[in-house]
Amino acid sequence: MAKSPAEMEAAMVANYKEKTGKTLEQWLALVAKQELAKHGEIVKWLKEEHEMGHGFANLVAHRHLNPPGAAPAGDDLVAAQYAGKKEALKPIYDKLAAAVAKFGDDIMLDPKKTYVSLRRSKQFGLIQPSTATRVDVGIQLKGVAPKGRLEASGSFNAMVSHRVRVEDVKQVDAELIGWLKQAYGAC
Repeated sequence: MAKSPAEMEAAMVANYKEKTGKTLEQWLALVAKQELAKHGEIVKWLKEEHEMGHGFANLVAHRHLNPPGAAPAGDDLVAAQYAGKKEALKPIYDKLAAAVAKFGDDIMLDPKKTYVSLRRSKQFGLIQPSTATRVDVGIQLKGVAPKGRLEASGSFNAMVSHRVRVEDVKQVDAELIGWLKQAYGAC
């Protein structure tokens, strides 16, 4: 069974010392000494100066900028996205997140206020409950012509090139997962 985003993050935290030479807390203390205010700056610094992998650097930056008790994060943001009228859409998100998590150890499911960013070295997709009856899956597929349910993203989100509208968990099929995997492979 696929791990939840919280379980994947906990596994990363437990492996910081072995994988990076320092604990998460030690990395946070180092970052606090720097005058870096933006997420991307922190990630770049950790990768360039300390040769840290993207997933670990991303988590340090996220924790530095969003300390516990500051604002809802992770599972809390996802829960808020699928609260109320959008509650029935949560199984769609769960199936998508589980499928994407199997792509590789470098996957980051990065919840934002209104969507979950799917990241590797950069964002390759996103999952957003857009209406009470539909989840939109944004996919970054350069050079792929829109066709059928793989439509141009239009005004949906400038961070992706395509969108797939999903109204039923059965629509999270091999075709949709294939497009996401193709985008993952390209970044």
